[in-house]
Amino acid sequence: MNKFLKIFKIKDLRNKVLIVIGLLVAFRILAAIPVPGIDAARLREFFASSQLFSFLGVMAGGTLSNLSVIMLGAGPYITATIIMQLLTMIFPNLKELYYEEGAVGRAKFNRLSRYLTAPLAVLSGYGFLNLLISQGVFPQLGLYEIIKNVIVITVGSVIVMWLGELITEQKMGNGISLIILAGIVSSLPSAVGNIIKTYNPNDLPTYISFLIVVVLVIVGVVIVNEGERKIPVSYAKQVRGNKMYGGVSSYLPIKVNQAGVIPIIFAISVMLFPQFLAQISSIISKGFSLKLTEFITNIFNNQYIYSSIYFVMVVLFTYFYTAVTFDPSEISKNLQRSGGFITGIRPGEPTTTFLSKTISRITFWGAIFLGTVAILPNLLQIFTGVSFLTIGGTAVLIVVSVALETIRQINSQLLIREYD
Repeated sequence: MNKFLKIFKIKDLRNKVLIVIGLLVAFRILAAIPVPGIDAARLREFFASSQLFSFLGVMAGGTLSNLSVIMLGAGPYITATIIMQLLTMIFPNLKELYYEEGAVGRAKFNRLSRYLTAPLAVLSGYGFLNLLISQGVFPQLGLYEIIKNVIVITVGSVIVMWLGELITEQKMGNGISLIILAGIVSSLPSAVGNIIKTYNPNDLPTYISFLIVVVLVIVGVVIVNEGERKIPVSYAKQVRGNKMYGGVSSYLPIKVNQAGVIPIIFAISVMLFPQFLAQISSIISKGFSLKLTEFITNIFNNQYIYSSIYFVMVVLFTYFYTAVTFDPSEISKNLQRSGGFITGIRPGEPTTTFLSKTISRITFWGAIFLGTVAILPNLLQIFTGVSFLTIGGTAVLIVVSVALETIRQINSQLLIREYD
């Protein structure tokens, strides 16, 4: 509480907080402006029947569920960032730019991600509009109307990206993450209202059990998100001139949840691909497209099949993304260059082998955790049979992660000023 009050006592920090709040308010105002010509009732029905698109609504920052002018939200920018990180595995120049050129290289890398956001927004907007038209949410649109809506959607995505960058510049948290957080929090009042409306005294044990599960999930997310394996690292003594350097001990932190929420986004993207493929196939044959869409919908509407596929894909993508972001060979080389070594392990190949085994074992538990969090709403529906008492595990993961990161950045801002 004292730290919270200090933020508003220091003029610089107070101004930053007010700027962030103002930008988030601007985002929510844009999120409330719908694209003209939609069938609101049919839209609610469509999102209620599709868990995949409900999750996309979360990642977009709550802008997709009412088809606002910024309906794609931060989705295209997040996708662009993920694609750029994956390309570092293919193109050595990109890898060098991201990992070895410091802040200047990261700035260039982020600029390329911004350039990629616009074409991804065009493709996503066009594909999503066609899907909504086929579902009856939108009336049949001519070429001019489709182009106009795609331009509006693309501009909206660029505006959201710009708002996120402005928030990040205040150093009070990651802008895109805070935008997603704002979208999740904005849906809480309606969710609580639905629970109150459907309250039945006979279901009191169910409600109590639900609250206990909520608390346990939040505690579990905090523990796993903050959990890390600390590998001791020692640095050899080096004599340079009349001075001696090194001879100190440190540690290499390896987080249990090394990949964050990215594997869940990957899994959802892959699971959405068959539905978009079915829509594209209408160019060849409308009859085949309808049959394929119906077949895919029936598969994903089965809770057991959907949950099993979703869980397996999240686990696989957790290993994949961890391999992309954590390179044992590169870390081993960096340690050797700086005169460091893991206690009890020889530098070079033995260090690489040790790090590979360690990250593999730790990632297993992180992958199981992410997979369980991803299918948590389905598990609750299967075991309780109550559709409105569901915990969005992914939403909880995002909220907790963003809150912890924001607190860290605020504490660092306060620490700098106390040091001054």
